[in-house]
Amino acid sequence: MNASKLRRQVCYEAARAMYFRHESEYYRAKLKAARRLCKGWVKPADLPSNAEIRDEIQTLARLYEGEKRTDNLQQMRLVALRVMRMLGRFRPRLIGSTLTGHVRQGSDIDIHVFTDSIEAITFALDEQMLFYEVERKRVRKDGEERVYTHIHLKDIFPVELTCYTTNWINHTFKSSITGKPIERASITQLEQIFTSEYPDLDIEETLFEIDERPDRFQFFFALLLPLENVKQHPKYHPEGDVLYHSLQVFDLAVDELPYDEEFLLAALLHDVGKGIDPQDHVLAGLEALDGFITERTAWLIEYHMEAHKILDGTIGARAHRRLRENESYEELLTLCKCDRAGRVAGVETCELEEAIDYIRELGYSNG
Repeated sequence: MNASKLRRQVCYEAARAMYFRHESEYYRAKLKAARRLCKGWVKPADLPSNAEIRDEIQTLARLYEGEKRTDNLQQMRLVALRVMRMLGRFRPRLIGSTLTGHVRQGSDIDIHVFTDSIEAITFALDEQMLFYEVERKRVRKDGEERVYTHIHLKDIFPVELTCYTTNWINHTFKSSITGKPIERASITQLEQIFTSEYPDLDIEETLFEIDERPDRFQFFFALLLPLENVKQHPKYHPEGDVLYHSLQVFDLAVDELPYDEEFLLAALLHDVGKGIDPQDHVLAGLEALDGFITERTAWLIEYHMEAHKILDGTIGARAHRRLRENESYEELLTLCKCDRAGRVAGVETCELEEAIDYIRELGYSNG
């Protein structure tokens, strides 16, 4: 295989691996691609540059996502501005695809923050009652080993805060793609981008609307957590409380349809009304969830009790025919089977936070 053809094939394979999130680092992606294609050693000069792979990723994004790939760019920049203002005292700088506009499905928002106390940032996030995870990553580069702290913030879009000490504020960060200084924007500079690119947008009003609109996953968490104190009749629910049952049903649902976000939400939330009105938990749950779930998820929750009659053979012919006409009829039966199976005492389940995170990640990947 000649060098130019090899270079193009390695570029394509590495870009595919990164586009589909099998790899996150350019070097590892092209090294694995080269080894797979050549079954041996490859001269570094024959490998594509990071910039070539980045351009190929954008080509794949246009191919798979079309014009929709940048639909979320304005919203992502609004979320970035909101987070940066919230963390203003840590001198935040927006970097990456949200700044440059090279976003694609699953892109996150990358922000540098500067502090000598990670706890100061997490305290600020706790004050806002936001979900996040702290990751410490050990990296060896140029013969020097460093530990980088990343805070993964779970917002409308995923946000990655990379924390540096304050003496790095004026450091010139270089791109791993081009080797040149990376583009970055302060709060003021990002506001100027909005003025230039979205002249008709009222930033303050839009941000106010975002703040007033609760994060749906935080809302789900708030509805579900109290269910651990809601006990059920031991004859029908020997497993115990409603939350434990809901998590069992969710785990079983993931085994059945792991990528169906609407179905999995129905499985997790189907009994949420029991913490509001045990006498009519379906109606209570639907009223509480109105505006936070899709029509399909609501339909699955609304009729999950009717599905038990289908399995028992006690439902009327007309009611059964009406349900069977819905395109989600098979999923309704699957939900009912999971509901029945999720009543085992002592079985191990995921934690509530893990269930919420799983569905949130599906939402990110589904755009």
